[in-house]
Amino acid sequence: MRIKDILRTERLGEHVTVKGWVRTRRNSAQVTFVELNDGSCMSNLQLVFDSGLLEGLNIGTGTAVEASGLLVESPAPKQPVELRGETLSIIGETASDYPLQKKRHSLEFLRDIAHLRPRANTFGAVFRIRNILAQAVHRFFHERGFLYLNAPIITTSDCEGAGEMFHVTNFNLDDPPRDPKGAVAWDRDFFGKPAALTVSGQLEAEIFATSLGNCYTFGPTFRAENSNTSRHLAEFWMIEPEIAFADLSDDMDLAEEFIRALIRATLDEGMEDLEFFDQRIQKGLIDMLKRLADASFTRITYTDAIAELEKAGDRFEFKPYWGADLQSEHERYLTEEVYDGPVFVTDYPKDIKAFYMRVNDDDKTVAAMDCLIPRVGEIIGGSQREERYDVLLKRIQDLGLVEADYWWYLDLRRYGSIPHAGFGLGFERMVQFVTGMANIRDVIPFPRTPGNAAF
Repeated sequence: MRIKDILRTERLGEHVTVKGWVRTRRNSAQVTFVELNDGSCMSNLQLVFDSGLLEGLNIGTGTAVEASGLLVESPAPKQPVELRGETLSIIGETASDYPLQKKRHSLEFLRDIAHLRPRANTFGAVFRIRNILAQAVHRFFHERGFLYLNAPIITTSDCEGAGEMFHVTNFNLDDPPRDPKGAVAWDRDFFGKPAALTVSGQLEAEIFATSLGNCYTFGPTFRAENSNTSRHLAEFWMIEPEIAFADLSDDMDLAEEFIRALIRATLDEGMEDLEFFDQRIQKGLIDMLKRLADASFTRITYTDAIAELEKAGDRFEFKPYWGADLQSEHERYLTEEVYDGPVFVTDYPKDIKAFYMRVNDDDKTVAAMDCLIPRVGEIIGGSQREERYDVLLKRIQDLGLVEADYWWYLDLRRYGSIPHAGFGLGFERMVQFVTGMANIRDVIPFPRTPGNAAF
């Protein structure tokens, strides 16, 4: 049985068998206490053996064991039952240099042993919460009739137009084929043209939204951005719904409902782990999540947001002005000090936003929105998509993008175009928010960052 089920059901008087990894072992003259964890929950199950039964067994921290015995009431206040052990066998011994001993380890140290860190309390809790959130994502969209789409990982179009992509090739990089002018002959590569790992599944989602209606993608995305910060990864997961026959207001309505659903799922299903984060990582986390689950989401324009920031004077490292993108310090100021809650900022200058966003009537701004939440800042970015062929074509040309690369995207505007909208939520940033973890490298199993692709 899983330890989670044993502790939840308090099956007193039953004989059970458990398997897991030893957290601690304590010996006394008559009895030996073994704390066992199988990863199903934060709590350990205490095994109590007559000392003679374990004599000669090398049961150190990290050892994998199988134990059987009778569940009895525990005198310890922290758990309702313990296992009165009858048999114990070692499944996998642990060497004496096992790095996860019973002491607090730094998160930086644990990143260096990512193959073992899921056994640490903090990371067991992180990845259980991550699992709850992933299940909640699919449940949310399935219940609302959205089609789940698997967008391609390898692509020949840059959704964001920023060029920060990881290139994919089967060329011998020491000696790639070249054309008569000496340039790399991409037409002889595997895909016949330059290809890369995707930065977003949005463009493909638009194909399905304009064919089959509401859909969403949930998969890995990649950015070759040399950012060594606590908020950036080179490989991360994105959730990107696309709504047919929708405008920016519909987009924000869905985003607000989505965030509430994810937070409520975490509160309903992950309270034991949240209590750990509240005690060890971020005081007051649970109360903050409860407030956000019922909070009103303020909606302001980018122009109004800049005006609020300019009132703050010289408190910012990066001076806010109309036409500049919002920095993390600006986003946190708006959510934590001005509005004391989540904020949608809309109608950004078109010059700082992507080509696919619908141009507003003023021809200066686009129908874009960012959802900002306290402590994290931007967690969702979205827009109404440009459904007008001539306007979209001009944006592609003005930004210097290769028109031929987007021929099929333009076709969607030629054959039965419809208003549609969508957004992207960085899954790791959501996990960061609900756990209180400060560094995004600690909420993904194997972080990919500049100079690091271990494990």
